[in-house]
Amino acid sequence: MNTSPHLRSARTGILVINLGTPEAPTRSAVRTYLKQFLSDPRVVEIPRLVWWLILHGIILPIRSGASAKKYASIWMQEGSPLLVYSKAQALGLQARFSTSNPSVIVDLAMRYGKPSIAEVLERFRQENVERLLLLPLYPQYSATTSASSFDEVFDVLKRWRNQPELRLVKHYHDSPAYIDALRQKIEEYWTQNGRPDFAKGAKLVMSFHGLPKRNLMQGDPYHCECLKTGRLLGEALGLEPNQYHVTFQSRFGRAEWLKPYTALTLEGLGKDSCPHIDIVCPGFPADCLETLEEIAMEGQEIFHEYGGGDYRYIPCLNDDPAFISALEQIAQAHMQGWPSVPDSAADLAVRECRAQEVSAKIAAGDQAS
Repeated sequence: MNTSPHLRSARTGILVINLGTPEAPTRSAVRTYLKQFLSDPRVVEIPRLVWWLILHGIILPIRSGASAKKYASIWMQEGSPLLVYSKAQALGLQARFSTSNPSVIVDLAMRYGKPSIAEVLERFRQENVERLLLLPLYPQYSATTSASSFDEVFDVLKRWRNQPELRLVKHYHDSPAYIDALRQKIEEYWTQNGRPDFAKGAKLVMSFHGLPKRNLMQGDPYHCECLKTGRLLGEALGLEPNQYHVTFQSRFGRAEWLKPYTALTLEGLGKDSCPHIDIVCPGFPADCLETLEEIAMEGQEIFHEYGGGDYRYIPCLNDDPAFISALEQIAQAHMQGWPSVPDSAADLAVRECRAQEVSAKIAAGDQAS
């Protein structure tokens, strides 16, 4: 059988991209991950020689062990929460397209770590993907996340002789489907655990990952997009502006970062004897170290240390059906004009087999891609 790509049916690929995670909660694995992550000039924009000395002389030797302990505190039996939930999201999206558009192949890649963008793109090439949509799990665009991921894809594709038609999802911070998925997640949590009494001073804190203020001043739209997400979500929940806070977490170093800082906001609310806080991380579609350890654990300690009352962390969207549906809607909007049916009966048979495999994995509770 001739398997030349010129004679095979063209397919559509959706590359779901997340930031990355260590392969294990160990010093060596964390060091490997941090080295790749923090060596990216999109992430740290200071002179390379100066940063190389800081990274290798201070950060990697000291931070790797401390971070490994934090990862160990949130590690799941199946592995890193970020990878487990991201795989589940990609698998859920594949299940939807296996029914609605069987020519579509969905796969997950990490910008740093594994599965790498290069290896997943190679799998797409082997399946004769001629149309490629990049779908980052970063609802708010930033050069440090979205642009860096796109750069890596471009770097891989520039070595291909036969490149696919390429489209990308820059952001979806104000997508009605994404905002509604967040609303449903929070309201379902309130239905199960009780809605805070906002009339008596309870607050909802929406914590987004922080960036140096310098990024904003140089034109990065991330800050504005986070604020818009927070406003739209507050409105969707029927909250008044004084009933919620939009904050920024994970500050690192001495430079000024986006404000208000989450930690200082929690400290201030504690000092003001706030009776109740619910905190959510809308910019993180999947739970990870920054949500499960920094916010759910450290945030609670800060709030209680300074006199605050009840503190509850609301999990991320993870593999909630509403979010998978939102991803499908976002992808469909960016795939308009591309073929929505297989090119041949043989290709349909292949897609049907894929749909059966996905259904079997879901039935077995297997979250592997």
